[in-house]
Amino acid sequence: MAKILITGSTTGLGLLTAKALVAAGNDVVCHARNQKRATAVKQELPQASAVVVGDLASTSAVVDLAKQINNLGPFDTIIHNAGVYTQEPQLTFQVNVLAPYMLTALVQRPQRLIYLSSGMHVGSQLDLAHLTTKTDYSSSKLQVLILSKAIARLWPTVVSTSVDPGWVPTRMGGSAASDDLTLGYTTQVWLATLADAKVNGNYYHHLRPAHYDRRGDDVTLQTALLAQLAKITGVTLQ
Repeated sequence: MAKILITGSTTGLGLLTAKALVAAGNDVVCHARNQKRATAVKQELPQASAVVVGDLASTSAVVDLAKQINNLGPFDTIIHNAGVYTQEPQLTFQVNVLAPYMLTALVQRPQRLIYLSSGMHVGSQLDLAHLTTKTDYSSSKLQVLILSKAIARLWPTVVSTSVDPGWVPTRMGGSAASDDLTLGYTTQVWLATLADAKVNGNYYHHLRPAHYDRRGDDVTLQTALLAQLAKITGVTLQ
């Protein structure tokens, strides 16, 4: 049995991942944006051992959320599932990039970190000097990939992977989505309890290593992105 935290786990892929991991006998802690959603997920998944609450759009709330998580930890696995798809660059950057970066830096290191990226990251623009105003969804997922790759390199005792869940019919994906919903969370469930360090640094789609933007492997770019995130948040990844 593994102790697992999943951000953004009140609906969609996060909730489906949580349900599958609970069904497999794991100790799962969910995360909700607010108390209303926390109450709803407790009713939907009463087997979850706890629900932490924090709005990832707020930097101060993310700091408080990290404290809640540390009070319940340590965790074997943390899945950074939460994300938004919006035309607002600042909100996209805050939720999709800054929140997982800050939680990674502030929460006690688990054995495994899993970050949800997207196939849309390939070829996206990346303006390190204007991250708060120039980050769209695709760019945010490139940044998540770079973060995951940086952690895989910098923290040798932690297995860090990233996942493209595909375009699946969730509330975010919409009813026109063409990928298989079950496969959208199967990879995260598999990686969450996998005792194989050989997967460290890999990027997966539907249980297989997948094509990704090779900027993710650029150590100079990793270092520059981490420096910018530290400057913006005041939180340094050690």
